[in-house]
Amino acid sequence: MLGAVPDRYSWSGGEIGFDTYFSMARGNASVPAMEMTKWFDTNYHYIVPELGPNTKFSYASHKAVTEYKEAKALGVDTVPVLIGPVTYLLFSKPAKGVEKSFCTLSLLDRILPIYKEVIAELKAAGATWIQLDEPTLVKDLDSKQLDAFSKAYSELESSLSGLNVVVETYFADVPAEAYKTLTSLNGVTGFGFDLVRGTNTIEHIKSSFPAGKYLFAGVVDGRNIWANDLAASLTILQALEPVVGKDKLVVSTSCSLMHTAVDLVNETKLDDEIKSWLAFAAQKVVEVNALAKALTGTKDEAFFSSNAAALASRRSSPRVTNEEVQKAATALKGSDHRRATPVSARLNAQQKNLNLPILPTTTIGSFPQTVELRRVRREYKANKISEENYITAIKEEISKVVKLQEELDIDVLVHGEPERNDMVEYFGEQLSGFAFTANGWVQSYGSRCVKPPIIYGDVSRPKPMTVFWSKMAQSMTSRPMKGMLTGPVTILNWSFVRNDQPRFQTCYQIALAIKKEVEDLEAGGIQVIQIDEAALREGLPLRKAEHAFYLDWAVHSFRITNCGIKDTTQIHTHMCYSNFNDIIQSIIDMDADVITIENSRSDEKLLSVFRDGVKYGAGIGPGVYDIHSPRIPSTEEIADRVNKMLAVLDTNVLWVNPDCGLKTRKYNEVNPALTNMVSAAKLIRTQLTSAK
Repeated sequence: MLGAVPDRYSWSGGEIGFDTYFSMARGNASVPAMEMTKWFDTNYHYIVPELGPNTKFSYASHKAVTEYKEAKALGVDTVPVLIGPVTYLLFSKPAKGVEKSFCTLSLLDRILPIYKEVIAELKAAGATWIQLDEPTLVKDLDSKQLDAFSKAYSELESSLSGLNVVVETYFADVPAEAYKTLTSLNGVTGFGFDLVRGTNTIEHIKSSFPAGKYLFAGVVDGRNIWANDLAASLTILQALEPVVGKDKLVVSTSCSLMHTAVDLVNETKLDDEIKSWLAFAAQKVVEVNALAKALTGTKDEAFFSSNAAALASRRSSPRVTNEEVQKAATALKGSDHRRATPVSARLNAQQKNLNLPILPTTTIGSFPQTVELRRVRREYKANKISEENYITAIKEEISKVVKLQEELDIDVLVHGEPERNDMVEYFGEQLSGFAFTANGWVQSYGSRCVKPPIIYGDVSRPKPMTVFWSKMAQSMTSRPMKGMLTGPVTILNWSFVRNDQPRFQTCYQIALAIKKEVEDLEAGGIQVIQIDEAALREGLPLRKAEHAFYLDWAVHSFRITNCGIKDTTQIHTHMCYSNFNDIIQSIIDMDADVITIENSRSDEKLLSVFRDGVKYGAGIGPGVYDIHSPRIPSTEEIADRVNKMLAVLDTNVLWVNPDCGLKTRKYNEVNPALTNMVSAAKLIRTQLTSAK
């Protein structure tokens, strides 16, 4: 919308077309994609704007206005939603070559004229309300950042005149100073708050809410799939009604419904009991309307009664509670769970055992999921092929992947995960306490969606989950074969989690289940085990005051999974697409032997922490190329990346690997990219030997 296209995409102005848009998001044959990272603490990703003092802004995408008009032509009057100008700038970063100290907020005066153009067009098209999302107001902001909000909305005031404008916040409480700034903004008609996660905000509203303004009260959870406690929400709304006025209280969801599944009607396989406990997006809209009607005195008693009965059934259901699991998880609190030997000594023992070259090469886990592979899994699930035929097909795929890696001369192999649908769903399907949807898809990035499992009860592992496949894969090669697991924090953060006990309690339960799997893999002869914690950073609370508690139990959960194994068993973990620099000490505290971590798409931001003097004594593989782009990097480009890493990391700790798993790629992209990756590692090994 703002025409902020980095120069490398050779955009010549005018309306931004799909070619430019997709090049920015995914890269193309000649240039890499822009950085992609998590939106707040969700699993939704956004493309990070790259800005600098010379960025030229222009009104370059009329999407907001075009879509408003399209809906209106269909007879639907919508509320257009724009990212607010201050949040846009605070969620941007200095472009490559721009001083890291560059303040993106300094560009505020240059983007506001474009906002004015968009608002004027929306007004001319007939819009009566617009929504500006400023969720950064829930974060820890300084006075300069808060002043930017006051300045922006003063500047926009005349443009907003004649429109109803709601400024929305979500995902957490709005701190006291930010609340004062927000409720004093010029030209704004109403303010939206997340009252599910932001319960303290209710006290701010009660003590001071501006007269005559609308309150958009987010009492229905937009982040989870549990049925709302209608009686409790109605009590909150009734307490707010005399504060803001009956005609100014708007019942709302806590945030956009893009973070939840679409419609329970599409779920034909969920059993009736669990289904009665749930509300997807369509059901949440019904809940919002039911609460609004109850406020006006037309309460649907049957609907409220049915809701209360469902909540009572969930509280008392024997499916939810397993006393043995509860006791085991409770006993973990306050203890440490750490491998007895320091990592340096473990790495020496592992090197004697594994005999790897310097700069060992590996991949993150998955290989391409072909159409044929998906068909085999689908037919097996539908009982159209026998278990014997299924195992034969998967075994052939694993054999193909192992052979390919040996031909490429990769040092530590993976089995490619052909038997897995999704890295969380696969494990959830084999753990107790999980339920699964048929169509509960949620957008992750672009057109990629995930289908999060539902954790409704206490979690345990009835039997081994991966040992059969890992042992089979190891039997096909003399090279080390990684056992591949998803870690407890990632399973937690990428599921719809029960809301009737603290999240850490659920996480400890999952950690104990994964611990059993790790020990069974080791007993089965697997000497390298990867426990992915891709979502560790994602779950970090938005306010600094809450960081320490989360990181303490999240890191502890990871350590629980592998605290009892031999020094010679090498534990890897993997993380991707988040800003890790601010939690590097917690990553070190995880005490993994090797960490592979996304690095290339974020322009090697990770390496800056090591340039700043952070010492990392374990193995580390900052990704050398971006797997979310079809672009194939050259040997020279990868070698250059590795040399940049060697400038800040010791030779004996550095691994060479892609950024992430290869599931979404095709073999005609994977083969040449991995060929070049291995060639780059060998080239630098030769150079290092010559230098010696």
